[in-house]
Amino acid sequence: MFVPNSVETAGQGAPALQGGAKGPSGLAEWWPILEKLGLPYNELRSVEGRASLAGVPFQAELMASGLVSEAKLFRALARHLGLGFVARVRPESLLMRQRHCLSALRRVGGVRTAAVMDAAGRPILLVAPDGLDIAAMLHYLARYPRIAQAMRIVPPSALRQAVMGRAKESLTRIAVHGLFETLPNFSARFVVNAWQGAALGALAVALAASLLLWPRQLLLVLHVVLSLSFLSCVALRLAVASSMRYAPPQTVLKAVRTEEMPVYTVLVALYKEAEIVPDLLLALGRLVWPRSKLEIKLVCESDDRETLEALRAQELRSYIEVVEVPPEGPRTKPKALSYALPMTTGELLVLYDAEDRPHPFQLVEAWQRFRESGEELACLQAPLVISNRRESWISAMFAFEYSALFHGMLPWLARHGLVLPLGGTSNHFRRAILERVGGWDPCNVTEDADLGLRLRRLGYETDTITFPTYEDAPTGFRVWLPQRTRWLKGWAQTWLVHMRDVREMARDLGPHSFAVTQVLFPGMLLSALGNSVFLLTILGLSAYFAVHGEIPSHYGAILLLDLFNVVFGYGAFLALGWWTLPASERHDLWKHVLRTPAYWTLLSLAAWRALWQLYRRPHHWEKTPHRPRRPAGASGQRRKAGPAPTTFLSSSPIASTLRPG
Repeated sequence: MFVPNSVETAGQGAPALQGGAKGPSGLAEWWPILEKLGLPYNELRSVEGRASLAGVPFQAELMASGLVSEAKLFRALARHLGLGFVARVRPESLLMRQRHCLSALRRVGGVRTAAVMDAAGRPILLVAPDGLDIAAMLHYLARYPRIAQAMRIVPPSALRQAVMGRAKESLTRIAVHGLFETLPNFSARFVVNAWQGAALGALAVALAASLLLWPRQLLLVLHVVLSLSFLSCVALRLAVASSMRYAPPQTVLKAVRTEEMPVYTVLVALYKEAEIVPDLLLALGRLVWPRSKLEIKLVCESDDRETLEALRAQELRSYIEVVEVPPEGPRTKPKALSYALPMTTGELLVLYDAEDRPHPFQLVEAWQRFRESGEELACLQAPLVISNRRESWISAMFAFEYSALFHGMLPWLARHGLVLPLGGTSNHFRRAILERVGGWDPCNVTEDADLGLRLRRLGYETDTITFPTYEDAPTGFRVWLPQRTRWLKGWAQTWLVHMRDVREMARDLGPHSFAVTQVLFPGMLLSALGNSVFLLTILGLSAYFAVHGEIPSHYGAILLLDLFNVVFGYGAFLALGWWTLPASERHDLWKHVLRTPAYWTLLSLAAWRALWQLYRRPHHWEKTPHRPRRPAGASGQRRKAGPAPTTFLSSSPIASTLRPG
């Protein structure tokens, strides 16, 4: 019986369209089809062996192997079954409700069946089987020839793309409004609430009035407030540095069987990244994970034609899917990720940036950590390592900062069970928990730090792992400034959102994490703002002394305070960075000492710019452009784009360690 709105049933007594119900077919049943395609038998036997050990259908492993294109395989299957073949499906022709589309997209193995109307207005059942029992299907079609007349074979990706198009409205609503509808108190759609707006307005009026009436007293109060913020950051950095004894991380991976490994989702958001698409695919191709248990979502804006064309020019494997995000709502990275999240099926999920080059074994390490930890562990942060630190003094200081953050600050916070502000990439999640806490906030421009804070407030844990992700830092001021402005603006945005109810936040985090939050979020911003105030005051009072030969006593106290702040602030910054550097890189410390005042001056400029944008354009996302990497010894010529290499995890038990196949 034909059921137009069903995505499960082809008819009463229909054969299994998913491996397992009536025994999935293997190479023996597929061989008559594959032989006609000219596929080598020995390689197909290897595919069958991997499928058996990984616990997946032969068809899934065959598609992941890349031995045959999806279109060729399913066209040949249609001929073998005596059914018609449909290469492309129009989304508007699907007879599926929005909720059915969302359910189908979340099904492991993909969308299997769907009903459409043909040109004559007749219902047609499209079948994109996963692990099809071919013998049972042939028997069923011979028994029910009338159903066979209304059945067509379609490539799974073609059917899935049609369902994605049909679900576009629901997916957009979830991406733009999902967090605001479920957890409105955690949404940055409105940066400040009523009492925060009133308090900030009153503060602005008080500062203006004090500047006119009591300028000396105001100057003293501002210096005290900024000094407290500055010194709190100094204290935190010194606490971390004092516990550091750098040693290369030693990670021992245990032997595993691929049948134990879950489906892992890799999300990558791209925008105006056409030039680095080949580099991205090469980096993802080096990940060590069974390809039949890997799904990669490349998330692009639908109007980013150059990037989409660059992706379509590549020979993408079946486990790589391009997700086109409609332009509705805020044009931010977290909105794009939120659009793709309902279409993922992996038990675990990792987020990468387009320019990232993750360590091949990073997924394996994260999975083993999740397996060994309790269910309350929601996220693991991999360290980020800058690989172009020698290109400019800005990239060198950027690398110095990243070393302090990802090899010092974050591991220290994790060891002490404190709140962990996540980095913008290489976050590994339990997908179920990520969805439970509302996913990413589409209106927050530092969705990573916000999510780390939200996870902690809702009772979940975050930790760090050791296998790094390599990426390139900005090398010039014009690229660095917008990126750092966005970060500082987002941290201020996140702090304002979570401080809407101070008592509730303190209760959720506990006293220690609450205190650390005040240092990390407003403290870092005020430190960057205060640095410019301290430097200008020092320069101004020094000029006054040069002219008049003396400084009034109350200004002398301010000068000493500012000198103390600058010396100890820079010292703590340098100490933490130095302790986290490998021994081979510590010889350049004197260069960092000389560069620190200039770098902190740039940080101050970015902080003031962030405050202005927070007021004028709170949700504006400033894009950081990326360049394709040059191979060692290259003279600047671009590498030819090619398909990503395939790296399999050995499907047999491994004696002592894991290695790429």
